[in-house]
Amino acid sequence: MKKMKKKKQIRPGWDEYFINIAKAVAARATCLRRRYGAVITKDNIIVSTGYNGAPSGMKDCLDAGKCTRKELRIPHGERYELCHSVHAEANAIIRASADELKGATIYISGVDPGSGECLSEPCMMCKRMILNAQIVKVVYSDGNGSFHVIRPRNWLKGRV
Repeated sequence: MKKMKKKKQIRPGWDEYFINIAKAVAARATCLRRRYGAVITKDNIIVSTGYNGAPSGMKDCLDAGKCTRKELRIPHGERYELCHSVHAEANAIIRASADELKGATIYISGVDPGSGECLSEPCMMCKRMILNAQIVKVVYSDGNGSFHVIRPRNWLKGRV
């Protein structure tokens, strides 16, 4: 019997796999400025996904054909209180149970329609929700085809 060499399979690690799924989820976003997707996993099983868009039952920016923050020329990362969208991280968190969130990992990826993949570090509001949900690992796109991995508790380092 002829011995066959086993082909070496090249496949992504878990973080790369799930960050790519977050990129796919972002395609559902309804924001005119940037489209974000989030995937929450526990034990390498997807427990929730979310993308940025208007609250359920409300007209989104794509349907309205306008963005308040864009019209006011507000820079990225500022004045979120004027935004009509719920962030991808928040949508993913509210769709999971407390048991599914505790000890979980969240993957976040964003795309700027004009320039492509963008830095997807969570905003301060989302960081607080991630901490409150007891999510223990955050993986987000760096805007250059790679990603960062962080433990949310590190956000509090240096705090008195």
